[in-house]
Amino acid sequence: MALRGPAGLGPGSRKPSDEAVAAAEGREAPALVAPRASPEDDEEDDGRGRGLLRWDGFSAWLHCVCVVGFDLELGQAVEVIYPQHSKLTDKEKTNICYLSFPDSNSGCLGDTQFCFRFRQSSGRRVSLHCLLDQFDKDLPVYLKKDPAYFYGYVYFRQVRDKTLKRGYFQKSLVLISKLPYIHFFHTVLKQIAPEYFEKSEPYLEAACNDVDRWPAPVPGKTLQLPIMGVVMKVRIPTCHDKPGTTQIVQLTQQVADTLISVILPTVHEVDLFRCFCPVFLHSQMLWELVLLGEPLVVMAPSPSESSETVLALVNCISPLKYFSDFRPYFTIHDSEFKEYTTRTQAPPSVILGVTNPFFAKTLQHWPHIIRIGDLKPAGEIPKQVKVKKLKNLKTLDSKPGVYTSYKPYLNRDEEIIKQLQKKHQTFINFFSCLMPLQKSISPWKSPPQLRQFLPEEFMKTLEKTGPQLTSRIKGDWIGLYRHFLKSPNFDGWFKARRKEMTQKLEALHLEALCEEDLLLWIQKHTEVETVDLVLKLKNKLLQADRECLPVKPDTVEKLRTHIDAIILALPEDLQGILLKTGMT
Repeated sequence: MALRGPAGLGPGSRKPSDEAVAAAEGREAPALVAPRASPEDDEEDDGRGRGLLRWDGFSAWLHCVCVVGFDLELGQAVEVIYPQHSKLTDKEKTNICYLSFPDSNSGCLGDTQFCFRFRQSSGRRVSLHCLLDQFDKDLPVYLKKDPAYFYGYVYFRQVRDKTLKRGYFQKSLVLISKLPYIHFFHTVLKQIAPEYFEKSEPYLEAACNDVDRWPAPVPGKTLQLPIMGVVMKVRIPTCHDKPGTTQIVQLTQQVADTLISVILPTVHEVDLFRCFCPVFLHSQMLWELVLLGEPLVVMAPSPSESSETVLALVNCISPLKYFSDFRPYFTIHDSEFKEYTTRTQAPPSVILGVTNPFFAKTLQHWPHIIRIGDLKPAGEIPKQVKVKKLKNLKTLDSKPGVYTSYKPYLNRDEEIIKQLQKKHQTFINFFSCLMPLQKSISPWKSPPQLRQFLPEEFMKTLEKTGPQLTSRIKGDWIGLYRHFLKSPNFDGWFKARRKEMTQKLEALHLEALCEEDLLLWIQKHTEVETVDLVLKLKNKLLQADRECLPVKPDTVEKLRTHIDAIILALPEDLQGILLKTGMT
């Protein structure tokens, strides 16, 4: 939106005050949002002071909690959904039912924990929680919510029970959430699931009431989260944290900390070394396959190994986000089964974790398959699997290994993951060159546009500044970058980065407006032009709040002060109309 200066604004044919009234009455702007709370207020604010309703606190963390049991006539069935008003479509319930139980061949006796991810039904109405959207902007890109998907965190129990016809007690407690906080929600389930299986629904209701009283999941703040007599202490990362580091929550000597039962060093990370241990020698090749968005299947003996390995693969390219679809646990009953297993087209860019032996035949045409055995307990080093040709993956009892004909671009290096995580800096440095200079931003013109990204121009810069000049990792860096530019991960990263820089330009434009003497400007312009300016300034404020622009709070307050001063300088009839239309 351009704010036109003196050259672009001319007097109209009617009386100025009449035109101004018409402009004000015909272009009503929405009411302004309330001023943001100060940092001091925020420290004391657990979300209740923001006018949150019953279950709003719960909804900030979870969509719902499901109990899935086994019915002799119906098979897997959702027995309980809590809170009861939670909305799930029939398709979503079906997916949850099948994804909450291990395949029958897994033989999971006792307690098993795993994670799944499923697509939100297209017919569902998306409800946006404005408060959570503001928190989302401060998260690292790889932790931002994906509006199209839900996560399911499962605690499954299967024990012998002679009193039941089937001979076994089989039930899953499942947390459904938009948040990818794998480690956190698995820890929550460890605290509440065992007792739930003993005490049933009243216990579950009490646990959900505890969650509803939690503070909002604000990135960067240390949160104390009580649940059923246990207090968990966590910190959600922010986009300002140094990449590759974990802000570990430390136990202090404060009296309040005597209540802390569980301290979580991370909310989202999985044990990369444990998951990659059987394939550690090939971790660099797997990093390339994930980075390039290649179709990957993980065949594992149980949902635990399947989901942990898929999540480790997705995390291994952090701080880049994996933008394609991934399913930590995928079954033949999944609503996307036909879409992902068809042979009529090339396999999609997706990572699937499977346990059913049927997939060994169904997905035999996929180009990259990782077959793993049981993950060893911490401290035990499993036997390293070998890279094998795909044609050898013919039988259901094929040995563990990486089945692929892929030839890595880079040579193997012992510290490959640590080294490669730094290489996305090359893109960031180049992309910053597309940003217009701050001196080119004028308050009376639309914010300047970003320069167009030209892949060939970028490839030319690699020859002189690329990582092959300084990295100890040797190989075809140019070929790797060329392939990456065509991948879904680059497309997703590029769009996110472009949006971030466009918002920065909008924020700088707003700051430039605040530095102008707007009262002097209106003295040289008509009332129509002045009302037009007020309306546009109001829209800029609304845009800043709606799009969560990176604007300093004092900049917003300064602009509000400018608007109030301009309105007071107008005739009383115009002031009344602007006030009546809720634009102050």
